[in-house]
Amino acid sequence: MDQNHEHALTQMRKSVEKLGCSVQKYNDPTLMRFLIARSMDKEKAAKMFVQWMKWRASFVPLNYIPDSEVPDELNARKAYLQGLSKNGCPLLIFKAGKHFPSKDQLQFKKFVVHVLDKTIASSFKGREVGNEKLIGILDLQQLSYKNVDARGLITGFQFLQAYYPERLAKCYLLNMPWFFVSVWRFVSRFLEKATLEKIVIVTNEEERNEFVRNVGEEVLPEEYGGRAKLIALQDFVITPLDDQFHDSVELL
Repeated sequence: MDQNHEHALTQMRKSVEKLGCSVQKYNDPTLMRFLIARSMDKEKAAKMFVQWMKWRASFVPLNYIPDSEVPDELNARKAYLQGLSKNGCPLLIFKAGKHFPSKDQLQFKKFVVHVLDKTIASSFKGREVGNEKLIGILDLQQLSYKNVDARGLITGFQFLQAYYPERLAKCYLLNMPWFFVSVWRFVSRFLEKATLEKIVIVTNEEERNEFVRNVGEEVLPEEYGGRAKLIALQDFVITPLDDQFHDSVELL
């Protein structure tokens, strides 16, 4: 880490403490994600970090969302966790054709957190480093009008932006039907530039081949050009951590 980054981290820690919070439990890679998300502005990064800490304490008091709090969302079997890509990022697949707008928005928000936490935790090797990123696939195959959920999409991306800064490596949109183009245009208005730059809409054979190369055939299910089998989120087993996060991750 260069001197500029070290200085920025030192200043951010001081700013967080001035806001009445402690960074003692958090390492440099974790704090750096917030700095990068706020263009290395120490004050803005500190404010974002404190907001995240307060949100986490109130919305995820156990430090994880158990399966029992999101039964309806899990029963749809629409989210899949496939292991690590060729670059070491966990691969999350969401089949939009199996999703219906939730009547219980609180459960849906908890489901978003459950999915993101478990996906990120699946990449830990013994302990959390703090800078792990994920790859997402939004599969729009067999999508109908009744599956369209602009509100849910916006919620998912806004949670990523606000509470999981710099956790997204890439997001691929596959099999987009013509009627979804206007929906995506609307959703995009709520996304930050940095997020939009990580989203790839795969539209032709060349782009699909590049997508397969970038993610890796070993982790991609067969229907996407790989050699793996689909693994439902709730069937994916997380390896317990060696550190203080052991209990929360083991129960994901």
